[in-house]
Amino acid sequence: MAKNKNKDLEYTGKKEKYGVGQFILTVCLLIYTFICALPILLVFISAFSDEMSITQYGYSYFPKAWSLNGMNAVLRYGKQLYQSYMNTIIITLVGTGVGLLVMSMFAFVLTRHDFMLRKFLSVFMLIPMLFQGGQLSAYLIFTGTYHLKDNLLVLILPIMVSTMNIIILRTYIQTSVPEELMDSARIDGAGEFRTFFQITFPLMKPALAAVGFMMATMYWNDWQNALMFMDTASKKPLQLLLINIQKSIEMLVNARNIPSSALAAMQGSIPQATATMSTVIIVIGPIMVAYPFFQKYFIKGLTVGSVKG
Repeated sequence: MAKNKNKDLEYTGKKEKYGVGQFILTVCLLIYTFICALPILLVFISAFSDEMSITQYGYSYFPKAWSLNGMNAVLRYGKQLYQSYMNTIIITLVGTGVGLLVMSMFAFVLTRHDFMLRKFLSVFMLIPMLFQGGQLSAYLIFTGTYHLKDNLLVLILPIMVSTMNIIILRTYIQTSVPEELMDSARIDGAGEFRTFFQITFPLMKPALAAVGFMMATMYWNDWQNALMFMDTASKKPLQLLLINIQKSIEMLVNARNIPSSALAAMQGSIPQATATMSTVIIVIGPIMVAYPFFQKYFIKGLTVGSVKG
């Protein structure tokens, strides 16, 4: 009887787990995922569609003709495109790596209750989030005081440390790293640096991955700072180069000093719409490839502290 009762309970539990509600929720999530994926799919299809097909029939998931003219128009900047890619990769890796190290050390300090400057640093950390000087003051400081005009460091330093990211890392240390583990290390004679780098820092992988992915995305998509501070073509990041390519195509298509007959012929050969979609693919491609590898840590790091006990 007891065995049959346990089997009934197990069967009931499985039935509840995979009941009608779960089935409806799964279907709704699949539909929502499909709807969110449609624009991305349209971008990829449009990037390899023929320009005349888009001009005549509009954007379609089933284009009348295919073409590589849009992608070729962007890849024509071969050497400059490669240099801009390398600049963006260097900025992203250095900014994310150094930023994670600095912010994790800052967060570790804020969790030490016996540290005398803990309250002061907590308030100091919140000031940039509540009060900002604006782009004009930032431009004057970075160019006039720090002399970082046309320097790659100016694309790294302004967004290297974020108050919200420090709060996420601090919360993770407080909720997921046992205080007793760090106390035992101090009893064994370990200093603060050794406690942080050998005990706390290795246990912060989920939070570091989540914050690191957000920082990498921010660095990868940043173009406003490059537009303000960078002048040398060889130092421009990928996003700024692609914006310049897009503006060059638009300027050429909309030029008023070209005869109408020549302009009509050029509009058929200049892939304005497909080049725009190809630009989007080149920008978001690496982020889309990297996201699945960080998704597990990304969700775990963002939900830290949401469940107590």
